[in-house]
Amino acid sequence: MSGYTPDEKLRLDQLTKLRRQWLKDQELSPREPVIQHKPGQIERFWTRFLEPKTLWRIYTYKAYNRGVIILTRFLIPAWITHYWVKYHVSERPYGIVGLKPRLFPGDVIMETGEVVPDLPESHAHH
Repeated sequence: MSGYTPDEKLRLDQLTKLRRQWLKDQELSPREPVIQHKPGQIERFWTRFLEPKTLWRIYTYKAYNRGVIILTRFLIPAWITHYWVKYHVSERPYGIVGLKPRLFPGDVIMETGEVVPDLPESHAHH
């Protein structure tokens, strides 16, 4: 037995007819769409703002470019230089201290001029 049965042929014809009708229904008539789209305030702002060669667009572009130049050519290099000088070159007391000097009883604290007192002697532990 080769080919389709009469029921299969009928079903195939019906599906083909339905597909053709569906494709025909997808085409828009000249009347569609019936409702006209009215742009809102935000959409109107962006359509006017993004028009080529408008003053807002020109000045925004210039301000952005100047900001990028100031940031990349001045602020970031200045910050890196400041960090490097503060923590790696400068030998001021508020920089990073590698090792604090040891204090022993009887030593004089340079900032205040105080003398470090002797340790109290207690024989309670031993």
